Amino acid sequence: MNQETFKQILTTQIPIAWIAGVRLESFKKDEVITYVEFDFLNQNPFQSMFWAVQGMAAEFSGGLMLLTKIKMSGQNIASLVVKNEMEFTKKAVGKITFTCDEGQKIDEAIQRAIETKEGVVIPLTTIAKDEQGDVVAKFLFTWSIKARG
Repeated sequence: MNQETFKQILTTQIPIAWIAGVRLESFKKDEVITYVEFDFLNQNPFQSMFWAVQGMAAEFSGGLMLLTKIKMSGQNIASLVVKNEMEFTKKAVGKITFTCDEGQKIDEAIQRAIETKEGVVIPLTTIAKDEQGDVVAKFLFTWSIKARG
C-alpha cells in the first residue's frame, strides 16, 4: 500500500474520510500509521478534532493492514467490525497519528481462520498521539473474520 493507492481508495470508496483529512503516514508489514491534521473541516464545537474523524483514522490503521493481509493470503475471507471501544484522554489538536502495530496478531488470526474454517475474533488496538507524543485516544476495534467456502 502506498500514498496513491490509499488516496484512490478513500476518494472512490470513502470520500468523507478524505474530505475530513485522513491520510496515510506509513504502511509496513506489521504496522500502519494514519494521520489527521486538525482543521476547520474536522473540528467539533470545542475546538478539537471531532471524535468520528479520529475513529475513521483509527479504523483505517488496523483495517487496512487486516484487509491487505487477507488479500495477500489468497483466500476468500470475510471481515467485519463487530465492536468498537474508544477512550479519549486529551484534546486532539494539531497533527494526530493513529498507530496499529498488531500485524503479527492479524497473521495468526488469518492462519487460524484458514485452518479451522470457523469465525475468528481479532481485537486490534490503535493508539492516537499528538505532535508532542502524548496519547490523546485509544481505540479497540474488534474484527471478526471467517474463511468462506
